[in-house]
Amino acid sequence: MSDRKIRVLVAKPGLDGHDRGAKVIARALRDAGMEVIYTGLRQTPEMIAAAALQEDVDAVGISILSGAHNTLCPRIVNLLRDNGMDDTLVVVGGIVPQEDIPALKEKGISEVFLPGTSTEDIVEFLQNNVRNEG
Repeated sequence: MSDRKIRVLVAKPGLDGHDRGAKVIARALRDAGMEVIYTGLRQTPEMIAAAALQEDVDAVGISILSGAHNTLCPRIVNLLRDNGMDDTLVVVGGIVPQEDIPALKEKGISEVFLPGTSTEDIVEFLQNNVRNEG
């Protein structure tokens, strides 16, 4: 394990215009010593994957409230994998029905954080699961 900070891209795909949660998470990750890149609102899966590749991130955190998670999240995972980012963790936070979580995980999402999840739990998950070889 190196001393390099864990790099996380926080992204808001789709037309969802509510980003308070994403900003809270970005701040919590930064406060925990991670390097955070926030893409802003209304990003396409292609824009998110390109930013992740350019920034050489260890993890991508997708904040989604729009209900389009079953389409957008697997697309982001596939684009990352197509670009050789096989070890990049992809986590989702937001409004995701419980019954959709197993299918998302089958499609490469590492974890889904629902409303009410503590920021400490998210930080701990990333610290324990990111492969950070530097």
